[in-house]
Amino acid sequence: MKIGVLTVSDRCARGEMEDKNILAIKEIFSNTGDVVAYEVVPDEKDMISKKIIQFCDELKVDLVLTAGGTGFAPRDVTPEATKDVIEKEVPGIPEIMRTATFFSKTKNSVLSRAVAGIRGKTLVINLPGNPNGVRENLEVVMEILPLGISLLDGNQHVHTRISGDDLREKS
Repeated sequence: MKIGVLTVSDRCARGEMEDKNILAIKEIFSNTGDVVAYEVVPDEKDMISKKIIQFCDELKVDLVLTAGGTGFAPRDVTPEATKDVIEKEVPGIPEIMRTATFFSKTKNSVLSRAVAGIRGKTLVINLPGNPNGVRENLEVVMEILPLGISLLDGNQHVHTRISGDDLREKS
């Protein structure tokens, strides 16, 4: 899996703060993917959109992860920049990230405005702007990412159903 990481932070872009999100992402994907592109940009909608386009269209990564800019602050514009460039939304990804982390980590997860979507054959996912939030949210979706990316690449998916008995046996 080829991954592009875009950290969105005014302070990191100005060199006032080190980006620790990239370390968390590299660690999480150490066995399943390679970070082939990494950039830090300020909270500027056009710059964010241009980098997402570059990662998807020019570098042809399988997965773009943005970190930061998903909150309520006036300069938090990552979801809007993402929506401007994706062709289809994938609402289930941020929904399950918010829900799972709400019950297991922090009630504040519902304040995230993160989105996910598809541009060409690339899956784009917005993540929080801190390493703990990055880890917690990626843990929720890591299992489904290979299938989603495989489907974007044109591979068929064999549908299987899990019965209630299967679920009870696993608990």
